[in-house]
Amino acid sequence: MALNRTIALTVACLAIACAGDAAAPVAKPIPYPLDTCIISGDKLKSMGEGVTMIRDGREISFCCAGCMKDFDRNPAKYVAKLVEAEKTKAAAKP
Repeated sequence: MALNRTIALTVACLAIACAGDAAAPVAKPIPYPLDTCIISGDKLKSMGEGVTMIRDGREISFCCAGCMKDFDRNPAKYVAKLVEAEKTKAAAKP
């Protein structure tokens, strides 16, 4: 009987936690600032549809899935390149 109460309480807590997540606002990711793949430098969608992911609140686009795998090997290197591209783009705005 105690086990059933424990299970019921656990399920109720999970339901409340999930409902709270659904009500939380979702932050819009920082848009990808380039027209080219951050890995290869090729034009986006030059190899088909391309691939876009959201990582740490930032949209990151690739020309293909292979480049996404390269990104995962050293994400800090490529995020640093994106930050620089964002700064350049912001400085170019009038």
